[in-house]
Amino acid sequence: MPRDEVKVPGFIADLCLPARAWEVLRRENIKTLSQLRAVADQIERFETIGRKTAKVIRAELARKTSPDRQPSDEGPFLSPWGA
Repeated sequence: MPRDEVKVPGFIADLCLPARAWEVLRRENIKTLSQLRAVADQIERFETIGRKTAKVIRAELARKTSPDRQPSDEGPFLSPWGA
């Protein structure tokens, strides 16, 4: 597997992305899950992010924000059904 395709942890908790993706997010000053969610639709417009890397970022974002996981940069999840 080429080095750019190996997923590694980075500065957004619990995300594992290719090193190239982390470099772009750092360059674009995207430091939180909320910021990444806000630009996910346009991520391939960033220089050096292609369709394949954008797809990997979106898949990892979907994994991280699935209903059974608690987003770590937005505080505790409070269920409307109980305490």
